[in-house]
Amino acid sequence: MAIFGYEFMQRAFWAGGLIGIIAPLLGVYLMLRRQALMADTLSHVSLAGVALGSVMYLNPSLSGFAVAVAGGVVIEQLRRSYRTYSELPVAIIMTSGLALAVVLMSLKQNWSKSFSSYLFGSIVAVSDTQLLLIAAVALVGLLYFIILRRPLYNLTFDEETAAASGVRVKLLSFSFAVLTGMTVAAAMPVVGVLLVSALIVLPASLALRVASGFAAALLISVGTGLAGVFSGLTLSYYIDTPPGGTIALILLAFLLTTLLVQKLLRLHGRRSTKKQYEKKGYMKHEILES
Repeated sequence: MAIFGYEFMQRAFWAGGLIGIIAPLLGVYLMLRRQALMADTLSHVSLAGVALGSVMYLNPSLSGFAVAVAGGVVIEQLRRSYRTYSELPVAIIMTSGLALAVVLMSLKQNWSKSFSSYLFGSIVAVSDTQLLLIAAVALVGLLYFIILRRPLYNLTFDEETAAASGVRVKLLSFSFAVLTGMTVAAAMPVVGVLLVSALIVLPASLALRVASGFAAALLISVGTGLAGVFSGLTLSYYIDTPPGGTIALILLAFLLTTLLVQKLLRLHGRRSTKKQYEKKGYMKHEILES
């Protein structure tokens, strides 16, 4: 295909494929832990890191990565300090990260084009350094989920039971927060800061809606994420739209289509059941009359 004749498209598809695996996996755990907004919060924090790197003449991708990881640790620490108000740490970090990003951006002139690529993603923005960073995050994430699958499963559904069974809950929670920050920062070049949460949350939302079990939810989430990323990158290339928005809209279409099909199937099932009851009632009535 002509689309793969360009080196930047090859990098974009490699990066998208790697993120399309690890981000939906993370999304399932985040949604089951009632932390879906954490990804969106860390994307704002990552934006502040990008702005900080630009102001200090550092690599924006690496600075955004470091700040996002730090933000994940701070959120987890605040979550333990405000156990009764679990949504409060997310609100604190989100507003703080966005405020810091706005202030830092005002200190830097003439970077609107590069800033736009970080906001919405860009097919040509994935450099060799970013691709290596994404590959490293994907490898670490996969090893993390494979090696710690049992304690992480227990932690996801009940922290108290996990602690009673010997799981080091605090350490595992902090490591999970670090991985979330790493994934958010790594996905930034492909889908952009503002839409990175869509790649994490939407495939998981679809998977949890249709899956019959936890393992099935993970597989469906990854499959949906990969389909959304690859189709979004392809469509973005041909119609010249931001890849982040295109991927997010395709994933949203997948989710809405699934919900519609489920609703139609339920209606069909109710009608079939109603007809069966009516048929049984009619037959009973005929027997009584005879």
